[in-house]
Amino acid sequence: MARGDSCLVRVGAGVAIGGAVGGAVGAVYGTYEAVRLRVPGLLKIRHIGQTTIGSAAIFGLFLGAGSLIHCGKNY
Repeated sequence: MARGDSCLVRVGAGVAIGGAVGGAVGAVYGTYEAVRLRVPGLLKIRHIGQTTIGSAAIFGLFLGAGSLIHCGKNY
């Protein structure tokens, strides 16, 4: 396996793990916030979904960027 492939796999794994963790955190926080703010009816689902996707995207971006930064380092 070439070095570039290894780095690409690491960044992809970082994005996937970050997205999973961010999605879980976003779902929990979105649910809490929807109940606390008393969001009515089906708008709760929309609110929770938006929070989940936004959080997953941000966590995935940062974990992927961190993986990319660490690709060039040899320990």
